[in-house]
Amino acid sequence: MMDPISIINKYYTEGTNQYHILVEHSRDVAALALRIVEIHPELQADRLFVEEAAMLHDIGIFLTDAESIACFGKEPYILHGYMGANILRKEGYPRHALVCERHTGSGLTSEDIAARQIALPPGIYTPQSIEEKIVCYADKFFSKTKLHRQKKLEDVRRSMLSYGADSLRRFDEMHALFKIPLG
Repeated sequence: MMDPISIINKYYTEGTNQYHILVEHSRDVAALALRIVEIHPELQADRLFVEEAAMLHDIGIFLTDAESIACFGKEPYILHGYMGANILRKEGYPRHALVCERHTGSGLTSEDIAARQIALPPGIYTPQSIEEKIVCYADKFFSKTKLHRQKKLEDVRRSMLSYGADSLRRFDEMHALFKIPLG
């Protein structure tokens, strides 16, 4: 059985601010993601996979330059999902890697990537499976700079809109699917 914390411990040092931020944020995301799974049995989501993937979705942040979350790598933060996917593929978890790769924003389309000149190889960077969508959606409600504070729906929608109408549309589609009571 996979233990997400054991994988995290290979790349992060327990007791550091970076470790604390990653693990606490991931726990918040996992808790909301599991709530979605419980509220929506009709979606037939793989509960264990959702929990594991939610814990690992941001494993690539240490490779990025994001001082506000104690990350001092070289890559732009927008690449943290892609970098994390590479780590999880190397660890032998290709399905979990897809969650990493596809959770940024409400997903990144080829148009988003071209318009923002993001250095990503060709691929699918929008959530496809129900589990990918659940983790992507749950992640939008938690910041790594304000741990344990769930964002309000209107704040998440405003943030998504700042990346364009398509970004908001994709988020709204996920919200309509999950219909969870927020607050």
